[in-house]
Amino acid sequence: MSAALAPDLRWPEEGVSRVPFRLYSDPAVYAAEQERLFRGPLWHYLCLEIDVPNPGDYCLGEIGEVPIVVTRDEDGALHALVNRCAHKGALVCLKERGHADQLTCVYHSWSYDLAGRLKSVAFRHGLRGKGGMPEDFDLGAHRLQPIRLAVFCGLVFGSFSAATPDIETFLGPFVAGVLRRNLGRGVKRLGRHSQIIHNNWKLYAENVRDSYHATLLHTFYTTFKINRLDMDGGMILSDDGRHSLSYSKRDALRESDEYANVHSAQYKSGLHGPELLEGFTEFDDGITHMIQTVFPTLTVQLTLNSLAVRFFTPRGVDRTELHWNYLGYADDSPEQTAIRARQANLTGAAGLVSLEDGCINEFVQRGAAGSGEATEFLEMGGRDVASSDGSRATETGIRGFWQAYRGVMGW
Repeated sequence: MSAALAPDLRWPEEGVSRVPFRLYSDPAVYAAEQERLFRGPLWHYLCLEIDVPNPGDYCLGEIGEVPIVVTRDEDGALHALVNRCAHKGALVCLKERGHADQLTCVYHSWSYDLAGRLKSVAFRHGLRGKGGMPEDFDLGAHRLQPIRLAVFCGLVFGSFSAATPDIETFLGPFVAGVLRRNLGRGVKRLGRHSQIIHNNWKLYAENVRDSYHATLLHTFYTTFKINRLDMDGGMILSDDGRHSLSYSKRDALRESDEYANVHSAQYKSGLHGPELLEGFTEFDDGITHMIQTVFPTLTVQLTLNSLAVRFFTPRGVDRTELHWNYLGYADDSPEQTAIRARQANLTGAAGLVSLEDGCINEFVQRGAAGSGEATEFLEMGGRDVASSDGSRATETGIRGFWQAYRGVMGW
C-alpha cells in the first residue's frame, strides 16, 4: 500500500520508479526533511579533517539548516557542536574557519571552551552589587549542544541521532573500500569554492547518481572522450542501495553507433591546450572517472587525476549551496600537483564539464512547478534497485536514493 506523503499527495503504487514532482516544491515536505532526515539516523558530512589540523582550530559545517561548528580542543580531540549560543540563540562562530582559545558569542559575551562547555558570562555577578544572574545560576547547566561525531578517511561526519550505526557500518564494506582507495592516504587542499544552484537539494542528489546523463548533457565529456557510455564501466550500489559508485575506463573506449544522433557527439572541437587532459596513472584498476555518493549529500569524484570532495546543503525549498573541495595527496610531486590543479578546471561552478549541471536542475525545478500529481519516470535500466556492473545506461542509482529517502522519511 502507498503511504500518505502529505494530506493531498500519495506515493505512486509503482514505487521508486515514479517520484512525485511535488517533492521538490512542497514546503511541508521540506520541513519534514529537516526533522526526519537531517536529524534522523544518518551520518552527515561536516568538513575535512585537514580543516581543523591543530588544537584551537575550528570550521563551520551544517546538517540541513542547522549550523554546526567542528573544533579541535587542547588535547587534540574533535568535537561537533551546534553553532547556537545557549543564551539568545545567536551564532557563536561567524568565520568559516579560524583559530581560538575559546568560542565567544559577540552578542552578550557568553564564552565556551572548545568542547562547548560554558566557561564565563559577562557581568554574571552584575555591577557594583546590582544586576547579574541569580545566585543559583549554574555555568555547568548551559553549553553548546554537542552532537555525535565520526571520522573516516579524513572525512568528518556528524549525527543528531543516537540510533545512527557506527560510520563503517553505515557506509558498508564496498563504499568504505572505495573511500579508502581514494582518500586513504594523506591529502592536501588545492582549492575550494561554492555556488548557489536554484533547485531543490534532492535534484542534485539525483544528478550525481544519474550515470547516463553525463555523456548526453556534457558535450566536453563526449567530444574529448573523457567519460562516455561506450567505455567499460558500471553503476555499483551499496547493499542497502543508498550509496553508489559510477565509474568508467577511458582506455576501454569502443565507439558505438548509438552516439550518431546524440547532440553531445556532433562536435569536432580541438583543444589549444591539450595538456589539460594529459595525466598519470595512479591506480591499477584502469578506472579514470568515478563519482561516489554517500547518502544523503556527499560526493567524492576522481576525473582523470582531479580529486574532489563536494557536498550540498539545502538553502530553502528551491535553493541549494554546492561546495567544491579540490584535493591532492600529501606526497604528490610538484608535477602531479600541477596536473591535478589544471584538471580541476573540468569541474566546479564554471567547469568545462560540469557547467551544465548548474542550470539543468533549475530547468527541472521550473518545469516541474505546478505539476499537480505528475511524476518522474525512472525506468532506465529496469525498475529495481540493484547494481549494474557493465552498464551505466541505468537510473538504478537514483532509484536507490529514493528507496533510502522513503525509508528515512517513513513514506
